[in-house]
Amino acid sequence: MDSASEKSIIALDNWLQSPAGAYVRAFEQACLDELTVDIFGFNALQIGVPQLDALAASRMPNKWQAATRTAHADELAFAAGGKQIAVAVDFEELPFATSSIDLVVLPHVLEFALEPHQVLREVERVLIPEGQVIICGFNPASLWGMRQGFRRVTQSDYLPESGEFISLPRLKDWLKLLNLGVTRSHFGCYAPPCRTAHWLSRFAMMESAGARWWPYLGAVYVVHAIKRVKGMHIIGPAWNKKASKRPAAVPAANRNERTTSE
Repeated sequence: MDSASEKSIIALDNWLQSPAGAYVRAFEQACLDELTVDIFGFNALQIGVPQLDALAASRMPNKWQAATRTAHADELAFAAGGKQIAVAVDFEELPFATSSIDLVVLPHVLEFALEPHQVLREVERVLIPEGQVIICGFNPASLWGMRQGFRRVTQSDYLPESGEFISLPRLKDWLKLLNLGVTRSHFGCYAPPCRTAHWLSRFAMMESAGARWWPYLGAVYVVHAIKRVKGMHIIGPAWNKKASKRPAAVPAANRNERTTSE
């Protein structure tokens, strides 16, 4: 990982500790818990942002936290909650076999990656057919995005610096090219870009109002997509009516046990 990418990750880590960062983490944690609890499989992977336990509600037996060689020590502490650490040179080369992961969660990874398209290609590679991916991102079409756009005038950033924030239509186009079909999108964090927890809490009533009246203008979005493989169909059991009338064959082991007991 080069110094520019490492700087971006550090900027995001520091921002997540701010009042606005805590506000975002609370919304995303609740949303991810609701989405992942009913996704079944064997292997789940969270890429980056160890401050957010994206797989806390997942019931999959194997949970992984992808970390880079320049990761902070706290990533190991977060992974101790049940996730195993998977060390990678960077997130553009994941240390997993092709078609081996059922669920991948990327919280704010694409916005701070030098090659976000390559990160998505790696995600598509490691996902099994019908595997699922969940992506969290900052919404440029929001009050927070507008505030960040005026940073040259205000001489200060509101969102983490060095981030290239991706609009939802643009992200959907990227996913479509990789046969990752979007099924659901969630928006949240409708409060104005305040810097203190006091003022963010004062605008808590805007969550319900924003979700009802301007749902696509939330400061963050959570996108859920499924890997579609062309030409593949779910095939049920080939029932044979004649065969179904015959008594079921007893396994050899059971026959031996019955004979012995008699």
